[in-house]
This record gives sequence, C-alpha cells and structure tokens, in this order.
Amino acid sequence: MGREDTGQTDIGQTDATLLATIAAEPQLRTPDETEAFLDPMPLGELASMWCALQRVSRRDQVGSIWAIKLYFDHLPHRRPQAALDLVLEVLRTEADKPTVMQLNDKFLLALFYAHGTEMMARVEQEAGHNDRLRWLLGGVHVGPDDPLMSRIAGLADSEAWHADHLAQRTPREPIDCASMSVAELARAWVEQYSRSERDQDDNLFAIMDFERDLREDDPDRMIDLILQILKIESNPVLLSLLAAGPLEDVISVGTIDRIEREARADARFRDLLGGVWYHRAPDELKARLNALVGESRW
Repeated sequence: MGREDTGQTDIGQTDATLLATIAAEPQLRTPDETEAFLDPMPLGELASMWCALQRVSRRDQVGSIWAIKLYFDHLPHRRPQAALDLVLEVLRTEADKPTVMQLNDKFLLALFYAHGTEMMARVEQEAGHNDRLRWLLGGVHVGPDDPLMSRIAGLADSEAWHADHLAQRTPREPIDCASMSVAELARAWVEQYSRSERDQDDNLFAIMDFERDLREDDPDRMIDLILQILKIESNPVLLSLLAAGPLEDVISVGTIDRIEREARADARFRDLLGGVWYHRAPDELKARLNALVGESRW
C-alpha cells in the first residue's frame, strides 16, 4: 500500500467543522441518547466523524466527544454489519494513514472476536477487490488456534501493514528517560499522555517502562515526578490518568509516610488522592488513606 498525502490542512478544517457540530449538540448523557443521535446519520458523515475523533487529543476527550467515542467502540458488538460498512467507507474516503490504521484496533479485532464466523464471508468477498482492506487485515491477530486465522492470513497483506506499523510506532526523536531531569520528565509525560491513540508512538511506552522502574527502584523520585506534573498540568482527563496510574501504583506501606506529608502540604496532591482506588489495600494503609481523602473521592 503506497504512502498517501495526508492533507493535514484539509484534515484540520474538516475536523474543526465536525467537532463544532458535536459541540453544538446537547450533552449526550446516556448510550440511548447517543444512539438516537448517531444511528440515523448517513454513513459518510459517520465515517468523517469517526476519523475526526481519532485525531482529538486525549485531554479533549470529554463530554459528548467521549460519549460518541464510546458509541463507536460499541458499534462492532451492537451492529456488526454497520461497523463493517463504516470500515469500508473510511478505507474508501480517508487518506490519512495513521487515522486509517486505528480501524484495526477499534473495529476489526472486535468484529472478529464477537462475530467472526458471521462476518468472515463478507470480509473475504470485500477483500477480493479491496487492496486497502487486505492491508488492514495484515494487523489482525486472533488466537493462533482460531479457525479464522488461516482465512485472515490468506487475505492479509501483512508485509505492507507491518512496515507501516513500524513507521508509525517509531518516534522522530526518541526520548531517553534516564538522562532527563524530573522537570523534563514531567513535560514529556504530559506531552505523551495528551496524545490521541492515533499519535502515540514508542516514546509513550518508554515513559511507561520508566514509570515501572521508578516504582520498583526509586519510589521517591516517582512521587517527585507526580508532584512536578501537578505543577504544570490541570487538565482533568490527564489528572485522572495520573491518579489512576502513577500515583495509585506508587502508594504502599513503604511510601505512605511521604504520601501523608505531601498531602498535608499540598491541597492539589491531596485532591489527586481522591482519584486513587485502594479498596484492596491492607487495612492499616486503607485507614491512613481514608483519613487523607475524606470526602474528596472522585
């Protein structure tokens, strides 16, 4: 599959229009409301909206945008034929390759997992005359013993997919976490975790691996990093990731003394503890966290 012109200027204008349409709608509070809004929408508009949502930064995925993303996540399970229709429409109309690549995780894997036998005959029929679908199938991996695997492998252009996947995952400027100051790490954490899934690369996984190393080998520096992120970031989506990830994971019997000191000295850190789930913690640790969190649980 050849490289396409991504047309970033046109993409930006189209995305802005579509996202403005979403913002103009009343808040979508339930799946039923979201389905009533989106199910009647023409396929072309749905495909354009899905593509636009893939390029929304994680920090902006709130309100109706989040509700609509969940609609698309549930579509392969709820309406598999409609989900495949959308896959084919995106393949037909969208030139931006990193966006199109999201179809794999977002639709095809779920379709084959939930409705593989039902969908396989149609996929084979479509792939017979659709090079882009064969390329996309190169990234589908069901269980090795699944009878569908050999049928998918017979259709897939795996070599082209893996070349593009490697290019997408490889960062232009790899980061070296071990050589960075805490302030530099905090800025890198915010940048990487802010990205949409479409824009994530191996730099995110480098930070995730370094977080694990800090938790195990230098938990005090992990807490330093969390405090530094709090100094430069206030976005609620990112703070929820910070609470449920690095902070939740670093809390232990060995770190609770410092956690208490920091919480008493820093109201924002104390508030962040409200996003931590610790119901499985030992009783003593749970009691000390309860005393800190009080009524501020999220």
